[in-house]
Amino acid sequence: MTSRPARSIALWGAPVALMVVIFALSAMPSDSDQHSLVVLVLRKIAHFGEYALLLALWLRALRSRLSLDRALGLAYALTVSYAASDEYHQTFVSGRVGTWRDVLIDAAGALAVALVIREGAGRARQPA
Repeated sequence: MTSRPARSIALWGAPVALMVVIFALSAMPSDSDQHSLVVLVLRKIAHFGEYALLLALWLRALRSRLSLDRALGLAYALTVSYAASDEYHQTFVSGRVGTWRDVLIDAAGALAVALVIREGAGRARQPA
């Protein structure tokens, strides 16, 4: 059996740990060479996925204290706010730029997961 403090650390530490990883990746200077279309697409898919995961981790933590609707709203706000701050952070990194397009891709990843979770919760409430 997991102790309550250990469970709390795991719940709240997971989204914070992912945010640290995202920050570290964003702090890496980029080469100035043009990337191929394939690399560009893969990078955008990674944006979508990492912020989808961040929303899921925030939701998991927040559900320990809030209703699903409130937790989803707060998780989405935290995730998109972090996406915007991360893009701003990149403007200070050599060879990197912060773009609103990437914030929108990040927000879309978070929204996709939120909608899937919301839909799944709605189906779970329906009688068989």
